Amino acid sequence: MPRRNLVLAAALAAGMPLAAQAQSPDALYVRSLAATCASCHGTDGRPAPGGTLPPLAGMPREYLASQLKAFKAGTRTSTIMTQLAKGYSDAQIEQLATYFSSRK
Repeated sequence: MPRRNLVLAAALAAGMPLAAQAQSPDALYVRSLAATCASCHGTDGRPAPGGTLPPLAGMPREYLASQLKAFKAGTRTSTIMTQLAKGYSDAQIEQLATYFSSRK
């Protein structure tokens, strides 16, 4: 079996979507960064029905960025988000805001 087919078969067996293979390294980086939000806000920013945390998917980019920056600065408080946001650079905050705002 040619090497390309082996890689494809391994990716499919691992449950890796084919679209992920075609994404740029930057797109994969942003997607992996956004995946850190999934445990609380759901996959791609869509929490399970009946959840108490807000969905991030489809929110306006400017709103998301301003809220993350407020958490980071401590002007908006939260038990978890204040600590998490401190770990993001301003560029990462912008990337996250852009990513989630593009999810419908």
